[in-house]
Parts: sequence; structure tokens; C-alpha cells
Amino acid sequence: MMTSNVRLENLWRRLSLSGEASVWHARLLECYAEPQRAYHTLQHLEECLRCFDEAKVSGLIAQPDLIEMALWFHDAVYDPQGSENEELSAWMALEALGDHPAAQEVARLILLTKSHQPGDGPDDAWIIDIDLAIFAQPMKRVLEYERQIRAEYAWVPEAVYAEKRAEILTGFLKREQIYLTAWARERLESRARENLRALIESILTQCFPPPALRAERRRSRDRSRASISQPAQTPRPVAAPGGEFAAFGL
Repeated sequence: MMTSNVRLENLWRRLSLSGEASVWHARLLECYAEPQRAYHTLQHLEECLRCFDEAKVSGLIAQPDLIEMALWFHDAVYDPQGSENEELSAWMALEALGDHPAAQEVARLILLTKSHQPGDGPDDAWIIDIDLAIFAQPMKRVLEYERQIRAEYAWVPEAVYAEKRAEILTGFLKREQIYLTAWARERLESRARENLRALIESILTQCFPPPALRAERRRSRDRSRASISQPAQTPRPVAAPGGEFAAFGL
């Protein structure tokens, strides 16, 4: 398991950190299991660590232990309605690392996952590319990722979500290069661009369908409502507040 206690303990020893790795491991697992999360969970952390392991083999990461530690903490704090998740995650890493000389660098690396723009550090591009590797996964996983993000933002109206989400994804697609390292570009760039184009089209089509599809959906809803409004011949369960389709947002 990528997120095992043993893995974090080994990292703790390599960096000669004080404190108990097992205590921080338990705290992090609790964070990543919070109920408001759907994508920013242990699944995402495991995927990041798996990608990191593959990249580490290349020997191109200058300080791999610092990248790994930053990945462990980069989504430790996550509130979909918050605006300081990365800052608070960085503060948690500072708390864990204490006065270790690498503490400030780990915190700085975590902050890069907010803008996905590198600074001047030798490994800045690596943590950004690893965090964005989800774009290049098999399409089944990319669609699951999109459903997970939508679940985290369930409080946002559909049309607003679709517009803003497509805008964000299009921003990545418009970059000259999505990935900053040659290692990631060679392995991920082409598939990520293909996936992003398909994902943006899917989001916009579902929320803003062509006229013919909108008309068909309207007719389907009308038929459903007409059927529901007809007198029932047998006793029916009491509908939930808001109507029987409330749970589906209709």
C-alpha cells in the first residue's frame, strides 16, 4: 500500500525527523478520510505517490525525499468551500517537521499545488506534474475523477459548475505545455490533452445540450410528470419534500 505507515516511517528516518511518524500517519489518514472529500482522498494520495515512485527511478529529482513529504501533506487540509487549503496544509507540514532545515522548503512545495506554477526550486516542476498526472489516466478513471470533483462541489448550481469547471480545464489545455518536466511530457502530455478535450465537451454537453437533445429531455420530463400526476390505483409512498425527483436535482 502506497500510503502505509511503514512508508512514512522510512521517510521520517531518512530525513532524521523528531516526533512519531506513526502519530502523523494516523492524523493524515484521518484527514484524507473526511466526509467532504470525494477526490482529495487517499486514492489521490496513493496515485500521487505511485507516480512519484515511477519518476524517482529516473534519477532526475534533486531532492526526492522533500517531494515525497510534500505529497503526503499537500491535501492534508481540504475544504471545497475554503480558499486556504494549501496554506493550511503547508502549516500542518511545518508543525510535523518542526525545526528541521527542510521544513520551509516542504511547505513551499505544497503551496505550488495551488497555482500549479513553478518557482525557482530545482524540483518545483515535479510536484506540479505529479499532482496533474490525473489528467493522463485512462478515460474511465478521468471520468470518475470528474464525478468526484462534482461531488465535492455539489453545493454549486449545475450551470455555474459546468461553466467554471470547463474554464479551469480549458486553461490547462491552452498551456503550451501542460507538464513541465520532459519526463512527464513524454509519458503524459498527449493523453492528457486528448482526455481534457473529451472531458470539457462532456461537461458542457451535459449541462448545455444541443437544442434537439434539450427538447427530447423536456419531453421525457413532461411524460414522467404526467405519469406521476395521474391518480394512483394503489397506495403510493409519501413523496419526500420537494417532490419525488428532488434527490436527482430535477
